[in-house]
Amino acid sequence: MSPIHRRSLLAAGVGGAALPLVDARAQAAMTAAVYPGGWDEALRAVLATRLREQHNIAVSFDPLFAVDQIAKARAARGTPPFDVFVLDPGPRVSGLDLNLFEPFDPSKLTSLGVLPQGYADAHGAAVAAQVVGIAYNPQKVPKPKGWRDLFQAPYASRLGLTGFGTTFGTISLIEMAKALGGSEQNMDPLFTELRRIRPNVAAVAQPAAMPGLFQQGQIDVMYTNTYTVTLLRSRGVPIEFAVPETGAAAFVTTMHIAKGSRNIQQAYTYIDTMISTPVQTALSAEPYFFVPVNKEVTPGADVPMRSIADLTNFVTHDWAVINPLRNAWIQRFNREMAG
Repeated sequence: MSPIHRRSLLAAGVGGAALPLVDARAQAAMTAAVYPGGWDEALRAVLATRLREQHNIAVSFDPLFAVDQIAKARAARGTPPFDVFVLDPGPRVSGLDLNLFEPFDPSKLTSLGVLPQGYADAHGAAVAAQVVGIAYNPQKVPKPKGWRDLFQAPYASRLGLTGFGTTFGTISLIEMAKALGGSEQNMDPLFTELRRIRPNVAAVAQPAAMPGLFQQGQIDVMYTNTYTVTLLRSRGVPIEFAVPETGAAAFVTTMHIAKGSRNIQQAYTYIDTMISTPVQTALSAEPYFFVPVNKEVTPGADVPMRSIADLTNFVTHDWAVINPLRNAWIQRFNREMAG
């Protein structure tokens, strides 16, 4: 297993108001950023409860996507708006470049031994994995073989398109570009095909809208992670996950202590508890379906891996290359695919 490098983690993730969890007995309080939606619900129910019961720590959550966490921390100008970040690889690199994290000492994690070697470093620790591929409705379309299929019948007319605003969207579109003969440095083949199918695709929408569109039957094909597929299937939606012939993509999500945090010890306990076996076990089960990084926890049956060690067999990406190009891709997608 490769270690977590400064520029890349095993390369590379989901609103509501931030409602503090209050416990009159709690003697220590902290704030943590959390992805809106499923992550918010899961960490409030599982992680916050265990922190309160086992460590007498109360935590308030600030639901923010990764790029919004970076933006909010930058705008705070040295006064951290929360104690702990939760980030995918691209925003993690941005946070490192902007010096937004406290130095991290993995030896302070009592649960360090359950992580694969290299999954905690001088900047933070891995807390969950994601596997990205193609989701499809087996009652409506046959199983796609790979990324190129999405631009052909019967898939293109049932496809939900979303842009580069998320990690899963970015790496999916990169893999499509590669399948079409392009690369990170040459996305023209991708945009040529996107423009060609644009008049006929089922939907072009924000990433958060995709699961709902699929559940409502407005789209029957989308690129997403196993977490979304398993969650929708648990709700009775006919959906399957297809590993593209070039391989599924994978990345890990990490947590980091915010620079200037006044609750550093509580932040270590927060991250330590997140990777502990009881919490990872609960988060990997229904109704949350996280992909665990803990070596002692087996991923769910719908995840195309049997342990975190299998992640090395998946397609990974270099975010030091991607990050400088991503804003231009976002703008181009918005410009060429809008309307």
